[in-house]
Amino acid sequence: MLYAQVHLTLPAWVHREIATDAPYPDDASRMALAVRLSELNVREQSGGPFGAALFTDDGRLLGVGVNRVIPSNCSVAHAEMMAFATAQQRLQQFRLNQSGRRVILATSSQPCAMCYGASFWAGIDEILIGARADDVQTLAGFDEGPLPADWAGEWQKRGIAVKRDLLREEACAVLKRYGESGLVY
Repeated sequence: MLYAQVHLTLPAWVHREIATDAPYPDDASRMALAVRLSELNVREQSGGPFGAALFTDDGRLLGVGVNRVIPSNCSVAHAEMMAFATAQQRLQQFRLNQSGRRVILATSSQPCAMCYGASFWAGIDEILIGARADDVQTLAGFDEGPLPADWAGEWQKRGIAVKRDLLREEACAVLKRYGESGLVY
């Protein structure tokens, strides 16, 4: 029998740990949430060391995601993809900025090849990045897949602003703890 449904969920701790009505007025607070999500996901052993959150430019939280690949047996359950999906379901639109609002993605690590591509179609206007792809590979052993040589420039050509290395040390610390733990989840 073919499955006619896909069911992806965030871990239960998201509801008790994340203040959905809190303001996130600046890049620092937005990145702090993305890194906190990655850290909690590792601590709670509910997935890999990645967190992402989506915001309007006035600081309203639209959706969050953490890596759920292994718990859900689904290779697309990356933090960014989960954040896109939760925000898309909340707003009931696949292109998050279609109503004219600016949408900002904060992600604990540079998006992989899949999440990079999905960012174009999800309607993202700005991307805040913590750890670099090299950090992810070196510290946690993940292969992030091939990206264009000028990946940031390709986003910028399409109107997506990019800010890198925000809270990079904190994001790298999560990757390092995960890599050194020997656990895979």
